[in-house]
Amino acid sequence: MDLLFALKALLLGVVEGMTEFLPVSSTGHLIIFANLLKFYDNADKAYVDMFNMVIQLGAILAVIVLYRNKIIDTIKNLFPSKKTALKDSGFYFWSMVLISCIPAGIIGIKYNSLVKEKLFNPLTVACALFIGGVWMLYAESKLRTKHNRSLSETSITPWQAIIVGAFQVLSIVPGVSRSASTIIGGWVAGFSTVAAAEYSFFLAIPVMFGQSILNILEMQAKLSPMEWISLGIGFIVSFVVALVVIDGFLNFLTKKPMKVFAIYRIIFAFVVLAIGALGLFVPV
Repeated sequence: MDLLFALKALLLGVVEGMTEFLPVSSTGHLIIFANLLKFYDNADKAYVDMFNMVIQLGAILAVIVLYRNKIIDTIKNLFPSKKTALKDSGFYFWSMVLISCIPAGIIGIKYNSLVKEKLFNPLTVACALFIGGVWMLYAESKLRTKHNRSLSETSITPWQAIIVGAFQVLSIVPGVSRSASTIIGGWVAGFSTVAAAEYSFFLAIPVMFGQSILNILEMQAKLSPMEWISLGIGFIVSFVVALVVIDGFLNFLTKKPMKVFAIYRIIFAFVVLAIGALGLFVPV
């Protein structure tokens, strides 16, 4: 039983690593696959919901590793100087990230338990996947810019940071996708697709750290040794898989439209609804 539990955690780590930075909702996929893999047979809903949130931190660690030079550079040039203008300083960059994270942080802390209780289910995920897919098709046709400037070539204003942060709030609903909502918010703010995607990576660092710590603090006293081990397996696997996915995703965005992911979302939404209609989901 313990081995099966660990194997399920490993598979969910793969799902997380593959979907965290794609605009398809990693949380939504984890809810669906945790149910189909009968992960609830090995742990209660509170643990599974916490597991689904915390292993996302493994994927976020991949961002820190891949963008370590950028992060180190912002630390070295944290404050403005004779050589570094305010807008080129690390302080300014992280201030913009903080501004973007404030809306989701406030709403997330206030409604974290309510969202997990009421919205972490296949029906919510299917509806959010479908609506988000249609929304992506419309947004890309109307808002996507033709230039592909990277985040390093983009000057972020406080107003742009606020716009992206407001869109990130939508990702609290499982199935919407933090990546999709922040990229669309980036388009509204005038970012290129690549810059919007990279900015969403950096936004994920404080948001996911905050959510993960909040979830671990709520559950730590109740976790068994095997639950800690499974959590570690999911965390490590999601980190390794995400390392590969991030680079491929950015290369894809420079050449291909996002509608591929929108179409996938719509198809997957109908698959989830069909599975539900057949009664294959476990009531939780």
